[in-house]
Amino acid sequence: MDLNKYLRDVPDFPKPGILFKDITPLLASPTAMKEAIARLARLDVDGVDKVAAIESRGFLFGVPLAMQLGVGFVPIRKPGKLPWKTNRVEYALEYGKDAVEIHQDGVRPGERVLLIDDLLATGGTMGAACQLVEGCGGVVAACAFVVELCFLPGRQRLAPRRVESLVAFR
Repeated sequence: MDLNKYLRDVPDFPKPGILFKDITPLLASPTAMKEAIARLARLDVDGVDKVAAIESRGFLFGVPLAMQLGVGFVPIRKPGKLPWKTNRVEYALEYGKDAVEIHQDGVRPGERVLLIDDLLATGGTMGAACQLVEGCGGVVAACAFVVELCFLPGRQRLAPRRVESLVAFR
């Protein structure tokens, strides 16, 4: 199945000059979603203890993937959204800063974590998520994405960590 057929290009979103890769057609297709989750599950990331995903679109793939792999799920969220004690990492945006948080007990020392998000662009958010997992003592087994924009520096920013994507745009 060609998952690229389930992605829609939206020009000038969220601002002029950006060609947004919209995953909602993929989400609308149970067949395409099952295929995406199956492919993520077949990435051959041995010994994963947890799947962690970045809100909000990462959750759409992370939860079913964790269920398929038979492991726990860890949410990584924007500040102030998690109800218990958290660790926070700030990261730079094109204009300004943002941050993500994880529960302090979300990942235990030594646990291998597969990190998931819908799209890899510059790698800033995923890089911060990696720092959160590693700050808890966890090991990033891999970072996986449905879509990768290879013409942006995301993969390089996440190095030397393993990076996998289902659909790549060069």
